[in-house]
Amino acid sequence: MLFLWAFPGMAHAEPRSINVPRGTLIQSLPLLGRQAGVSISVADARLWQIRVKPVRGTMEAEQALARMLAGTDARAVRVSATSWRIERRPPKAPAVRPQARPPQSSAPPPAQAPPAPIPELPPAPDIVVTASKIQTPYAKYAGVATLLDGGDLAFGGERGTESILSRMATVSSTHLGSGRNKLFIRGIADSSFTGPTQATVGQYLGDIRMSYNAPDPDLRLYDMERVEVLEGPQGTLYGAGSMGGIIRMMPNAPNPRAVSLTASAGVSLTQHGDPGGDIAMTANIPLGDDGHALRLVGYSISEGGYIDNPLLGQSDVNRTTIRGGRGTLRLDAGENWTVDLGGIYQRIKADDAQYTDRNAPPLTRRSLVEQGASARYGAATLVVSKDWDELHFQSSNAFVDHHLSERFDASMSEDMPRAFDQHNDTRMIASENRLSRPYRDGLGWVIGASFIDNDTRQTRAYGYEVERYAITGVTNRITEITGYGEVTVELLRNLVATAGLRYTHARLGGKGEDVTPLAATTGRAITAKRTEEDFLPSVSLLANLTENVTLYTRYQEGFRPGGLSINGNFVQHFRNDHVKTLEAGVRFGRKGETPFDAVLSVSHSRWRDIQADFVDANGFPTTANIGDGKITSISGALALRPLKGLSLELGAVYNKSRVTHISPTLDMSAVRFGGYIMNDSPSVTISPIARLGRIPNVASHAVRGSVSYATFLGDEDFRVRGWANYIGPSRLGIGPVLGEGQGDYIDTGLAARLGNERRGLSLTVTNLFDSRGNRFALGTPFVPGSAGYLTPLRPRSVRLGVDVSF
Repeated sequence: MLFLWAFPGMAHAEPRSINVPRGTLIQSLPLLGRQAGVSISVADARLWQIRVKPVRGTMEAEQALARMLAGTDARAVRVSATSWRIERRPPKAPAVRPQARPPQSSAPPPAQAPPAPIPELPPAPDIVVTASKIQTPYAKYAGVATLLDGGDLAFGGERGTESILSRMATVSSTHLGSGRNKLFIRGIADSSFTGPTQATVGQYLGDIRMSYNAPDPDLRLYDMERVEVLEGPQGTLYGAGSMGGIIRMMPNAPNPRAVSLTASAGVSLTQHGDPGGDIAMTANIPLGDDGHALRLVGYSISEGGYIDNPLLGQSDVNRTTIRGGRGTLRLDAGENWTVDLGGIYQRIKADDAQYTDRNAPPLTRRSLVEQGASARYGAATLVVSKDWDELHFQSSNAFVDHHLSERFDASMSEDMPRAFDQHNDTRMIASENRLSRPYRDGLGWVIGASFIDNDTRQTRAYGYEVERYAITGVTNRITEITGYGEVTVELLRNLVATAGLRYTHARLGGKGEDVTPLAATTGRAITAKRTEEDFLPSVSLLANLTENVTLYTRYQEGFRPGGLSINGNFVQHFRNDHVKTLEAGVRFGRKGETPFDAVLSVSHSRWRDIQADFVDANGFPTTANIGDGKITSISGALALRPLKGLSLELGAVYNKSRVTHISPTLDMSAVRFGGYIMNDSPSVTISPIARLGRIPNVASHAVRGSVSYATFLGDEDFRVRGWANYIGPSRLGIGPVLGEGQGDYIDTGLAARLGNERRGLSLTVTNLFDSRGNRFALGTPFVPGSAGYLTPLRPRSVRLGVDVSF
């Protein structure tokens, strides 16, 4: 008995777009399973080599399987709502010819053996969490894992990370601008600036780590199979920088069996702003008959501006352009060895900032400086893998080059333009090698080792347009060597335990950039190389109480290494921080198999030596360990499928976070309050706890909901999705200077598509009610006496798109 499991990010009992080429069953069936959202088993190994027909169109799994197997001696038998079995068709009964008399026989006829019983199939898991590194079925995974289908993310027009944010209540962003944002999960947030601190969310393209201490590259999600989001910490498997969790984007792999070409284009109109447009293309090219293939993706996007600057006589100043692509060459090296050579490139250019003045007319800002930004991301990747009967080996390697340039207005008056420029250059070499046994028959495990060498150089300049001078910057270097292991075992029937441990040895160093000789001499001891060691244990327990009720509890830790930051003209050292999280949750129903499924989780985190950014006495951002904190998070998600083709989803999160203890090394006299030093203002007294408040940039609560419907209009497929998201209030950052309120707004949208698998016409409307809101209150921290800033939602926008496939 052989089994094939194929699971998409989200399974729905509704028509889906299917595009499976002609081939053998072993080639075509995995594609159909993923695209249709079903699990399929094959009872007879001899059926794998039969030739099956191509399937193209929007249809349910039953219709797709019937078309694929038409004309063969195989048939599909439904096992459950989302699982099927492929078996050989029973032979036709032979025609019986009448005989004049029965044949004579001296011996009685032999007794016929009873028919062999049909073997019972094991229950099919609904989702496989590949980010667990041991291919853990979702039903056995103790934690919150959200899997988003790549086609759903691109539906109605690709929006990058924004597509993920619109579908998840537990993921948030700073909204500084594309390529500049910091992402947060489950209330683990540190600061608003792009500084030397490592990210709290790990981002991966496949198994390639995308960055170490850089902002979200905001890669466009074209041609993605799915995106997996694991809430954190995820320190045991993913190490430093996964305190909040990980986001893993899985692109479609090259297909050596079929040539394909898909293209999409759209034009958009933004109310109160300029028009925009986008175009993208994906090509899959088999190379010979030896299993080699090349897959290429390219795109260009222009988003119209909508912010006016009357001080310079300019309108719609914040146009953003995004151009990029990626490619993967897959080589079949024989004996189940596979080699993937890849490359990624993307460039983002923003003509100006997207914030407005708080007390100005809507969508207006008075600034003497054009605050443009540019981000460039490039990577070269090599992935080597091999499969045995029960083992999988994978080596993932990458070289990453990431550059970010930002400009902030620092004008003291309306007749003296002055700017602050910041440049971050990051180069990273990352390599991970692991051997795993995918979870099967109650056992799964993984052991691995990784190496990371990361170098980030931050330089800064300040002054007038014709008289700019360099100010102190910093370079951070880290070399990290890690070993880890994790095992999942079924202790008793329906009782699964997981335990793991990670050991990390990190060597840190750095130096000041553009420092005075005196400051350099003073800081030599600070910038000297040093080492850190961390052990990150994890343990979890999961119990399937009934077929539709699962309970779990989980303990996990995460950390970020220390580093160097700038304070005035000097370089200072900040320590590593560490988070410990205890989580418990309950799940109801089975995703895609029952008309109803839901999940509820509660987590409590203690965060030691929080690394955070604030504004120092000179008005510049700096980084330090501010103290300890605690975060309680309650999140839930609900999915309903009351009718064929109709699905409703609802998600909500509540976060309560506080800084509970101030670090004794934090010099509160250096924290600026509205342009003044508090210690020099004896008439004002504020306690240190009141100065810091809750952890920044995470809404106290958020609710997201969506409705999707798919049907047929004549011979065409019609699909529509609407969504509404409420983002609750939050604070910009640490201390009163960055203590501005933000959030408390509603974002809405509607997307529809009419067509088939080869062509389609789509219409998307975002911000249906043209609301303003305040997504991010930073603006610029360098203008004293300002009334504050707002980052509004993009005004109501309409996109008309077309897509074709060949």
